[in-house]
Amino acid sequence: MPRISKTLPKPRGVLAERTNIQTTPAPIDAPSALKSWLGPPKRAQVKRPLEPSDDGGDRKRVKLSDDDIYSSDGDYESDSDTEAGSCHRRNTTPWNFAFQRRPPVASYRRPFLSTLPILQSFVSSNKSDVFRCQSVLDGSFLAPPYACSYSHSARSGGAPLLAVTTQEGTVYIINTAKRRDWDPEPVHTTLQPHDNGIFDVKWNAADSLLATGSGDRSIHISDLRTCNTVQALRGHHGTVKCVSWDPIHPELLSTGGRDGLVCIWDLRVGENRAGPEAAGLLPVVSISAAHEDVGANGKRKVPKGKHAPMPKSVTGLLYSDANPYQLISSGSSDGCIRCWDIRLSRSKSTKVKEPGCLLSSPLDPTPSPGFPRPRGIISLVGGTGPTTGLVFALGADSRIHTYDRDSLVALGNTYSHDNLQTNFYVKLAASPCGRWLATGGAGVSGSSFMFDVSNATSAAAARTGVELKGHTGDAGGVDWAPEMLSTCWDDGMVRVWRPDVETHRACLADPEAKRWNWSWSR
Repeated sequence: MPRISKTLPKPRGVLAERTNIQTTPAPIDAPSALKSWLGPPKRAQVKRPLEPSDDGGDRKRVKLSDDDIYSSDGDYESDSDTEAGSCHRRNTTPWNFAFQRRPPVASYRRPFLSTLPILQSFVSSNKSDVFRCQSVLDGSFLAPPYACSYSHSARSGGAPLLAVTTQEGTVYIINTAKRRDWDPEPVHTTLQPHDNGIFDVKWNAADSLLATGSGDRSIHISDLRTCNTVQALRGHHGTVKCVSWDPIHPELLSTGGRDGLVCIWDLRVGENRAGPEAAGLLPVVSISAAHEDVGANGKRKVPKGKHAPMPKSVTGLLYSDANPYQLISSGSSDGCIRCWDIRLSRSKSTKVKEPGCLLSSPLDPTPSPGFPRPRGIISLVGGTGPTTGLVFALGADSRIHTYDRDSLVALGNTYSHDNLQTNFYVKLAASPCGRWLATGGAGVSGSSFMFDVSNATSAAAARTGVELKGHTGDAGGVDWAPEMLSTCWDDGMVRVWRPDVETHRACLADPEAKRWNWSWSR
């Protein structure tokens, strides 16, 4: 009988047709530069004699895979489960049913060898690893950088192009490849998408566009081939704090701001505002008061009135790498993160409905015996490689908290350092290999920090980090590429750190002589 192919009916509505396209993300290989360092230990294969069977012959042993050893059918729950117990199935009480989940799958993973000695070998040359952010204003020499981001190609081992944003609304594209001490600083590509500080910058999947969120309450899309702004997105009523591109649909992105809004944009559709001065695309859908408290009726309490309190800021956005239509967000009020279903749907009046909240963390991990009140989250990143399925959040309590991606349950494992302090400008970044985290720091002059999170779900994992001292002032933006970490400092400098065991040993042996040419981890 011939096979009959079936085609799905075309979705109704313009927005649904343009935004709800089911595709499967292409796998991203880990950078080959780190495989020799960070590859998981291989188990020796030992041949065992065959067991005698009842009939006098030999009987083969049943081969057990690693998944059979570290998990069982009763404990493992697949991300693609579609039964009633699925982690991402909507039910009647979506706000607080994460406690019904099974234990996170990540807790059954094989422990990895600690790579903390590699982090302790990071050094930075005072001549060839320092880049300056020149001011575009008269009377100023350097501009403080706020955020930085490596391109996707750089994180996969390509040319290490770093986008750095400043207080003056400027974006510099810097090649941070290793150079010799006597080589001049390479020429920067300069863009000027805003006239106000830029608090976040992200490359699109093709590394052809940059999205920047600014204190002028707008998001600009810049074309790197022409160095011009091609689209302006206007829908926020406060500073735009975070930007995130949809990894599956390259024309979609989401933004969060201090006005408590999460805005979802489609660069292919939009509606121009009236008047030439306010021209720009409107969001296709918005989530208002995304991190406000939830009342007894299950609805968020939206601040209203003349004397209403300030809205609770949205501080981090992260697309789920297991579910293409789910967006994870963090807020400034507490340590509970929320997951949203961002598929568009229409009511009878053809009005697009606001996305619903699927999950919320059942418990806030930020209160502690020393600080009983909740503390907010400043920055949010997702794990990859050995930390796939985890979410890391830098809290206002100066600790990095670990969550399970599918249930949003805080695992209770935190990372911190005695000198780590945070503020609104401090960022958190995950390395391409998924084993390391880096964060800036405030309060301590010229410090940023690195952490080994390979065994984030293990109780025996090291929770302390490595401190990097390089300049004066706070360290805000940080980001990774293979074999390098870039950090931004308030004095207008961007410094690159690289692992070098021999140089690090020489610095420890004679710190007084080496401090003129090198900075190193402590």
